[in-house]
Amino acid sequence: MDTIEEEDAAPTRRRGVGSFFAELPVLVLIAFVLAILLKTFLVQAFFIPSESMLPTLEVGDRVLVNKLAHEFRDPERGEVVVFRQDDGPPGADPSGHPVMRSFQALASGLGFVQTGEKDFIKRIVGMPGETIEMREGIVYVDDIAVPETTREEGGYLSRPDLVDFGPTRVPEDEYFLMGDNRPNSSDSRSLLSTIHEDDLVGRAFTIVWPLGRASILGVPDYDATATAHEG
Repeated sequence: MDTIEEEDAAPTRRRGVGSFFAELPVLVLIAFVLAILLKTFLVQAFFIPSESMLPTLEVGDRVLVNKLAHEFRDPERGEVVVFRQDDGPPGADPSGHPVMRSFQALASGLGFVQTGEKDFIKRIVGMPGETIEMREGIVYVDDIAVPETTREEGGYLSRPDLVDFGPTRVPEDEYFLMGDNRPNSSDSRSLLSTIHEDDLVGRAFTIVWPLGRASILGVPDYDATATAHEG
């Protein structure tokens, strides 16, 4: 009886190994699809192609963007965000249908569609309904100065832009975005105009590459900065 049991166990083990290898392609496919879904709908990496966000972001940096950051709360002043400027009216779906847009996003994640041509990264400075103005390099929101500082002073600006702007009112459901390299940034002061909330891809929350620059992209505490300046 012992000999018969041992002879029956060997085919069972072989079937187990064979079953594992037979299921392996399915497991790999599931893992691949989950990774693509994560990239497409939750977190995505973006490459920084210009100097408009110096010194916060340098050319060649790669950042991770939380694409669900604004699904459960409103965007905040000071956040670094990626947005997409599509043809058509603000907030319009260029594909004509949300389902098609989802398929396009999935195709982009798979590498079948080129990305980045209409993706931009800037910092939120003005909120919906506010009036924005720049005078002598200082940004005013509803006639109150925003306490921004340069990197040397512990802030995020490369240097102020002394070209005056505004005043202009930010439409409802839209945001006024500016680059940290103010004199060398095309942003809501010029061609890009204000950005509709539906065109915000998500919040950039960390630099992941190069490793020497890996860091968290926090949100400035403007109240604390203003208090420090008053002190």
